[in-house]
Amino acid sequence: MKSNTATNTENGMTAYVINAYGEHATFVQETVTKPSVVAGYVLVEVKDTSLNPADHKILKTGSGISPQLPSAILHGDVAGVVAEVGGGVTKFAVGDEVYGCAGGVQGVAGNLPGALADYMLADADLLAHKPKVLSFSEAAALPLVSIAAWEGLFSRAAISSNGTVLIHGGTGGVGHIALQLAKQHGARVVTTVSTQSKADIAIALGADETVLYRDEAVENYVQRLTNGNGFDVVFDTVGGESLDKSLQAAAIGGQVVGIMAKEQHDLLPMHLKGLSLHIVMMLLPMLTGKNRVSHQYILREVAQLADEKKIRPLLHEQRFIFSQANEAHALYASGQYVGKIVLENK
Repeated sequence: MKSNTATNTENGMTAYVINAYGEHATFVQETVTKPSVVAGYVLVEVKDTSLNPADHKILKTGSGISPQLPSAILHGDVAGVVAEVGGGVTKFAVGDEVYGCAGGVQGVAGNLPGALADYMLADADLLAHKPKVLSFSEAAALPLVSIAAWEGLFSRAAISSNGTVLIHGGTGGVGHIALQLAKQHGARVVTTVSTQSKADIAIALGADETVLYRDEAVENYVQRLTNGNGFDVVFDTVGGESLDKSLQAAAIGGQVVGIMAKEQHDLLPMHLKGLSLHIVMMLLPMLTGKNRVSHQYILREVAQLADEKKIRPLLHEQRFIFSQANEAHALYASGQYVGKIVLENK
């Protein structure tokens, strides 16, 4: 459990920080300076955060987008309550419940400390009012994955309401939200999963069909589910050979969206089918400072869908508190989880 040191000092707060990146990096509790609110920003009293692949990669690799050392504060997703409002901010007031993906990175636009602390200074353009029907834990699971899913399906692929969409990884972070968004848009949704239990979850979330990718070859399920024509849109949330399979599964003239395009790939299938390939880098507005308000727009739309009970986050059953950040990342590294890993500030 965290100490009361930070809460008993006017300018201090408790944070769980990193002082060195790498394979053996660990979070440690420190009392750090509480951020001061500035124009265009709000100070959020953090209630919950969630763990995304980007958070773990930053921790273990110290990539070029890692927050400054020492005492780096990680994790982008946040759900909390507005404690202070900076000049020029008109969309939020003290006491508002908000959510967003607003920190845990460093880019050309500057250093953005993350959410593993009592307070987080956040650009108001990166936040929206929290869905009313969701808890802080549920809301914290949504921002990064919802924005990535929305950008892939609508901003890039512009899916049609009568199209067929294949989503690789339908119970993963981005995948389970993309599945629900595509279904709400009217598309016929197929998703690949690794086990029957995950297939059952995907069906409960709205998938029309599932594919056990370990058991069925691409050409077989393309024939079974599309009469051999292929899918209008393929959303790859996995990367690696899954992107190659996406090119194979797409229809002639179809579209492929990827969020993990870091390896070398043979693009001949893309050429022969005249495919369009879209790569989503959700963190770009945070890193560059450009078009951040687009994230606010998406979060507002997602909040409305959540309040209408048209989408819901899938949370891993085991919950963590901030002082268990190391255990949460160990679970992520093991791969033995389903949905999003959430941490509560207690």
